Amino acid sequence: MEHQEILHRCFRCGYCKFPSNYTDINCPAYLAHRFETFSPGGRMWLLSAWLNNRIGVSQRLGRIMFSCTGCGNCVEHCAMPGFKDQILLAFTAGRDAILESGTVPGPVRDYLTRVQNAGNPYGQSGKKRADWRTGTDAADYSGQEYLFFAGDVGAYDSRGQEIARTAAALLAKAGVDFGVLTDGECSDGNDVAMAGEKALFEELAGKNIKVFIERGVKKIITLSPHSFHAFKNLYPALGGQFQVFHYTQMLAFLLGRLSFKTPVEKTRVTFHDPCFLGRHNADYQSPRTMLAFTPGIELVEMDRNRKNALCCGGGGGNLFTDMISGGDDSPARARCREAAAAGATVLAVACPACAVMLGDAVKTEGLENRLQVREVSELVVERVA
Repeated sequence: MEHQEILHRCFRCGYCKFPSNYTDINCPAYLAHRFETFSPGGRMWLLSAWLNNRIGVSQRLGRIMFSCTGCGNCVEHCAMPGFKDQILLAFTAGRDAILESGTVPGPVRDYLTRVQNAGNPYGQSGKKRADWRTGTDAADYSGQEYLFFAGDVGAYDSRGQEIARTAAALLAKAGVDFGVLTDGECSDGNDVAMAGEKALFEELAGKNIKVFIERGVKKIITLSPHSFHAFKNLYPALGGQFQVFHYTQMLAFLLGRLSFKTPVEKTRVTFHDPCFLGRHNADYQSPRTMLAFTPGIELVEMDRNRKNALCCGGGGGNLFTDMISGGDDSPARARCREAAAAGATVLAVACPACAVMLGDAVKTEGLENRLQVREVSELVVERVA
């Protein structure tokens, strides 16, 4: 197994579970289950035991390994600089080895099968991938400066479609020249890669790279931070060299082109950092710049923010497989309580997967009358004159 050599080097100090205050719990799976085996250190020791034939592969081992969301908190807070950058890579390799063994949790098997068969985790036709733009002025891609890529959640989930339409509308208002592909593209594959299905990821990436090159795409704006991460960091090794921007990175510099309504009633907003824009790509500022520029928004921070932010629990395919599962200490519910405790009435997100996870958690927590989950471009566009 790749990166096997680092497994024995973890001495289980436990820092990987915490943010910088060493008080809260920041590993999503450990927060939900409170068993050491679900922590990053526990996973490393379990993998080592399995590879040394001290334990066998089982559904329980699979559940533990696939409950990792790939949020990167362990990499950020591991005390061992000599191997911390390899922790998530080792977990991905471990999941790949478990997939090879054939003992895979049913929800993970079904998720990967849907992606394999349909090119997306919803199992829907690729011909419906651009249906989200119905009612908008988003044009077919025909050589515009940018391709707008809505991603799986933006293309097929009803809440994600709302967000895709609003972000596209705001890009258009800001004068961005973009188009949308109506056929050929498929899942970005980021969460498939995190799940360890290397061959399927390479197949998905290969299809996208081929259609992007054939259509002359040079620059891509993504709705999802997961797509942004895959295109920017994973596709180049497979021949996909594109300039990639998350939509907040574009709009943070273009809001000066817009006129805003005045006066606007003040709204207290807190921002939830998406893992694949924040910890994985070190951009904590673009969404905050959008919020700070917009009249009527008072930005307040939760205790855990930026590199210490708590993941919503949806990464690594968990939005579809629910390997973490719900409960009082599910990361999404804990995050909503934290936003309410910060005094915010709006929990702003910059990722459609986060919007789905946190939107459901607000309802489960019974906070609908105190806290709304809104995507940043939704907050901006309703204040544009």
